[in-house]
Amino acid sequence: MTATSDNEPTLRDLSDKLDKLSGNVETLSSVVGTLSHDVEALSHDVETLSHDVEALSHDVETLSHDVKKFDERFADYRQATQWVVQLAFTLIASATITVIITSVLRK
Repeated sequence: MTATSDNEPTLRDLSDKLDKLSGNVETLSSVVGTLSHDVEALSHDVETLSHDVEALSHDVETLSHDVKKFDERFADYRQATQWVVQLAFTLIASATITVIITSVLRK
């Protein structure tokens, strides 16, 4: 920095500093523009993810409903199977008793 006898900056010093500041402002302006573009891209990505989450939430609700239906059907099938097993044992027991009674009465 060139200084006068009173240690004050000259016009050239001020001009150089202004040029540096102008360059810094241009650089910062460019960086802000890039960041603004990045923020817009991120905003779009967040919006897309939000829609994806909504779709997944809907899918989970549908699957939950389907699982409830399956559980009800499974319970019905289980109950029907128990009835069939009970009927089979009853028929076997009845047939056994019939055979025993028939063989005892014929003697």
